[in-house]
Amino acid sequence: MKNELLQAFYQLIPEVKGQMFDEIASKRTRYLTVLLEEIFQEHNASAVLRSCDCFGIQELHVVESKNQYKVQRDIARGAGRWVDLFNYNEGPTPLLDAVSKLKSQGYKIAALTPDAELSIFDLPLDQPLALSFGTEWEGISDEIREIADYKVGIPMVGFTESFNVSVSVALTLQALRQRLIESDIDWKLTNEDQTDIKLKWCQRYMKNGDVVRRELEKRVQSSNSSNVQ
Repeated sequence: MKNELLQAFYQLIPEVKGQMFDEIASKRTRYLTVLLEEIFQEHNASAVLRSCDCFGIQELHVVESKNQYKVQRDIARGAGRWVDLFNYNEGPTPLLDAVSKLKSQGYKIAALTPDAELSIFDLPLDQPLALSFGTEWEGISDEIREIADYKVGIPMVGFTESFNVSVSVALTLQALRQRLIESDIDWKLTNEDQTDIKLKWCQRYMKNGDVVRRELEKRVQSSNSSNVQ
């Protein structure tokens, strides 16, 4: 059903776009994900979203109990279409809710901080990782510091204590993705997951994509029913 639905979508979009979806989905991952705490500068929020897309990270988790996560389109460059964004802004403990959800999905929490125990080049990759980044001025919160499985740092040789948060995200993702590529870890999405994502992308790419999807689902179901008869 899903494969047939995807092919029906592909009939409605430029062929080169469908080919691009196939190629990019084959390199996408959920093995790494990013967890942001209370990012308040829009250019940082936008740059992180863009970096996630550029490095093939499919999901971004954002805690925003104090600061609303806002994206500047000229910086994000449309990355919001292609990355799945999860917001945590309800209830008394949105950060703990986010961490609990990620841990239930099998993630280890790796908090980026200058007072680190490990380098990003030594961080274990034997389990999926949720990379936690704190606010622009204060860094990670005491809460995440206490519950993180790893405290991780980016090697530096200058006077400045830390990188800008969006730069930290980009450097960390680049290093860890390259390590995954060079490993024998099964970090890519399954074929089924790739199909699900490509369907989302088609839906987001097209005007009134949700309406188009419902119509195509009816057609595919009708066609399958006729073939059975």
